[in-house]
Amino acid sequence: MCRHLAYLGPERPIGEVVIAPEHSLFTQSWAPRRQAHGTVNADGFGVGWYAPGDPVPARYRRAGPIWGDLSFADLARVVRTGALMGAVRDATVASADGEAGASPFASGAWLFSHNGAISGWPHTLAGLAESLPPADLLGLEARCDSALVWALTLHALRLGHDPAEALARTTEEVAAAAPGSRLNLLLMDGETIAATAWGDTLWYLTGPDRAVVVASEPYDDDPRWTEVPDRTLLTATRSDVLLTALKEGSA
Repeated sequence: MCRHLAYLGPERPIGEVVIAPEHSLFTQSWAPRRQAHGTVNADGFGVGWYAPGDPVPARYRRAGPIWGDLSFADLARVVRTGALMGAVRDATVASADGEAGASPFASGAWLFSHNGAISGWPHTLAGLAESLPPADLLGLEARCDSALVWALTLHALRLGHDPAEALARTTEEVAAAAPGSRLNLLLMDGETIAATAWGDTLWYLTGPDRAVVVASEPYDDDPRWTEVPDRTLLTATRSDVLLTALKEGSA
């Protein structure tokens, strides 16, 4: 499992979102409060963020634990953004793929993260993998389950599905092929967040400053945090959050 979050709102230093809160993503790397599978997220981390006027996000990813990277602490203190995604990793296969296996994954304007694990990986997703264009398979950034789930999502986006449709389609297809999988997915383009709750916790927080945070678990004790029901698709902008039930996968 992993922990992840996405933020849309006024420009803030990355560290105010990822490090500063009492139960921040940084702290969740060794002391998550609501993580049911695994206890330490030390197999890598990553942050992706958008700069004003540039639709293509920057990323900073490493194979080691977030608490051991002094360069990230400096970067997070000074880089400001109004849209970011962060993740700390507990790999399905320990140390698999190093930095390349750490979320967020990216293509064009998109950032993507997978919090979960694929049941029976890799055999259960062989059929879905074979359905992808060869160029997509050859272009996989890593050979882990999250990278393949990202490739399936990106393929759906390229077919013309909007972010919510792409996540719903991927979640339902993977759940049907690999029942028992945990598929909490995050997808953003700097203006919109789409997310799924499927097998683990997901929460969101909205504020009066047109800010929204979607996260595996609350990063502080603000009573406005709202838990997303399991088997639910969330879509969010700076002004609105919509929840939609997902269909159960069937083999």
